[in-house]
Amino acid sequence: MFTLDPTIHPDIAPLAWLVGRWEGAGVLGYPTIESANFGQEIIVSHDERPFLRWESRSWILDEQGEKVRPAGTELGFWRPGGEGEVELLLTHPTGFVEMYCGSIEPGRIEMATDGVIRSPHAKEYAAAERMYGLVNSNLMWVMDMAAVGQPMTSHLSAELKRVE
Repeated sequence: MFTLDPTIHPDIAPLAWLVGRWEGAGVLGYPTIESANFGQEIIVSHDERPFLRWESRSWILDEQGEKVRPAGTELGFWRPGGEGEVELLLTHPTGFVEMYCGSIEPGRIEMATDGVIRSPHAKEYAAAERMYGLVNSNLMWVMDMAAVGQPMTSHLSAELKRVE
C-alpha cells in the first residue's frame, strides 16, 4: 500500500506515487534491432526539495528470465511544470541528454521530448514520447522513439512492481 511521504515538497505531490524502488520486466523492439525481453529497476527518491531523482537500469533477459547483459541506464530529475505540467530531464551513458515536457493527471503522465542533445559519437536520435501510469498499484510505461532514420515507432514497454 502506498502512503504519501509527509516530507515531500508540495510542488511535487502529484508525482509522489512514483517515489520508491520498482522492479519488473518488459519488451523492447525497433525496426533496426532484434526484439528482446528486459528486466528493469527504477529508483525514485526525493530530498524534500521540489524535484524527484530518477535512476533506471535495465538488462537483457534470456528465455528463462535470467540476466544476459546490461542494457539501458538513465539518470535524471522530475520537475513540476505549471498546473498539470511536468518535466523530466534524463542523461544516458550512450551520449545523449533528453528533456521531456508533458502533462500529469492522477496516476498518469504523458510527455514528449522538447529537446535531445547528442554527442558527436552517439547514434542518431531525434525524439521520443513516454507514458507512465499507475495501474493496479504497478508502474506501467511505454516509450516510442524516432531514431536512426525511423519515424516515431514503438520501442519499449514494461510493468514494474513497487518493492520498497
